[in-house]
Amino acid sequence: MNIAKSLCLALGIALAAGTVHAQEITLRSADIHPDGYPTVEAVKYMGQLVSERTNGRIKIEVTNNAALGSEKDTIEQTRFGVIDMNRVNAAPFNNLVPQTVVLGLPFLFRSTEHMHKTVDGPIGDEILAAFEPHGLVGLAFYDSGARSFYTTKKPIEKLEDLKGMKIRVQQSDLWIAMMEAFGANATPMPFGEVYSSLETGVVDGAENNWPSYESSRHFEVSKNYTLTEHSLNPEILVMSKVTWDKLSPDDQKVVRQAAKDSVGKMRELWQAREKASEEKVRAAGVNVITVDKAEFADAMKPVYDKFVTDPQMQDLLERIRAIN
Repeated sequence: MNIAKSLCLALGIALAAGTVHAQEITLRSADIHPDGYPTVEAVKYMGQLVSERTNGRIKIEVTNNAALGSEKDTIEQTRFGVIDMNRVNAAPFNNLVPQTVVLGLPFLFRSTEHMHKTVDGPIGDEILAAFEPHGLVGLAFYDSGARSFYTTKKPIEKLEDLKGMKIRVQQSDLWIAMMEAFGANATPMPFGEVYSSLETGVVDGAENNWPSYESSRHFEVSKNYTLTEHSLNPEILVMSKVTWDKLSPDDQKVVRQAAKDSVGKMRELWQAREKASEEKVRAAGVNVITVDKAEFADAMKPVYDKFVTDPQMQDLLERIRAIN
């Protein structure tokens, strides 16, 4: 009898321990940028918040430096639940979530403040909600700074200088069309291949923000940086719906709020990193060129005509433009 009681007690303890163990969750998050980059650190900060708010039961493990693949590859892995979370620029989502196309339209945002007001308000929530039918849950928007051109040989001082140049772009139809409107030859490729392509002449240049230009070391092989600032396309933090649906409603609430709370930290880190990256690049002797942005902006009409084609997209565009 005592043996039977002991077995039952042991079984009960084992089952209870198994239940506790089963509740422990580690979410894997992907990023193509290196350790220390603002987006990487922001997701780590989100992980701290989630861990604190669940007494260590849920953790976030950030895998950086494209160790899990290019952004295009990790999007598919996230949709199928192989990766739990993913920080990706809006551009690679364009063919999957049409609303993200509008965010990347050239010269759309008048300033960083205008972009923040857009993604922090109802329009941002609307775009994040549009991810769910595609196997993803939109959590938050991060900054990606102003993107400008950098070239290896010929500097870009006016619009016509781009004519015939092979420029690396993100794997997005919008960005290909943008380069065509600038007069350049678009060369889509993963971010991890850009350094060698610049070094060997596969491409004549690329475009990105100060931190990416600096952290990737692209400034070593591409020493002309032209301040066109043609895009303020944000980054988007998403979660696999497969993973999301496994969480309890309370845990979903914790994760979503922690993502929102990480935005302020990301922007704080971004502003500091942007300044430090610019200083480092200028100190390295890069030729930084200021141009008349108006002629570059005027060339973008064909892009708007091609991608803002239905009433829903036009309405979204006009609502963004109307934000003061």
